[in-house]
Amino acid sequence: MKREFVATAYVVEDHRVLLVYHKKLEKWLPPGGHIDPDETPTDAARREVLEETGLEVELVSQEAIWVERWNAKSLERPYLCLLEEIPAYRDVPAHQHMDFIYLARMTGGELCQNEEETHDIRWFTLEEVEQLQSDEDIFVETQEVIRTILTTQSVGV
Repeated sequence: MKREFVATAYVVEDHRVLLVYHKKLEKWLPPGGHIDPDETPTDAARREVLEETGLEVELVSQEAIWVERWNAKSLERPYLCLLEEIPAYRDVPAHQHMDFIYLARMTGGELCQNEEETHDIRWFTLEEVEQLQSDEDIFVETQEVIRTILTTQSVGV
């Protein structure tokens, strides 16, 4: 089965998470997408947030050690990595996504919807996320991640 690298970012502010309503999947998801050739997962996560939401973000660093040398440089560590099953769609066969998932905070930009890719965009509280229908309005694993992010004090967002 074909596997593709993707990057996702949960943008968190004031105990809320930013989600986009994905046109193809018809579900609420955090911003994300494919990693371009020669692009790092961290750059892809920031780019996808900007393209889908208009917001500039910084990724939340969770490193115990940070390397900044001429021959090696640290990248922000993903919050989570998932292997996701992607069903066939039109002429694209079923495949898998290897998803690097990050936590992020807003640093600039202006919230605006990318109408080519999404039907809607909005901030959700945990209570609002819990009211969405699992695997109908939102993937159950997305709800689980949001629940963990918004109820854990140590994530630094």
